Amino acid sequence: MRARVESAGAHPTPVIDRFWFKSVYFKEPGGVLFELATDGPGFAVDEDASHLGETLVLPPWLEGQRTAIEEALPPLRLDVAAHP
Repeated sequence: MRARVESAGAHPTPVIDRFWFKSVYFKEPGGVLFELATDGPGFAVDEDASHLGETLVLPPWLEGQRTAIEEALPPLRLDVAAHP
């Protein structure tokens, strides 16, 4: 797909490895940034699929910043009465 975007006259980025998928970015003539991404390997590559979303999972290159990232995140609250 990257080659097709390039042959259409756009200027795509190199393929970027996002750990859970690979992406290519490019801007369309109006300036909107598009992302093309693969389906795999997927979010279950590093945790059990039945427990996705239960904990904060970071790509390996961000693990050294875990404390700062966790401190910057707002707390999540679930209104159990509204979501039985």
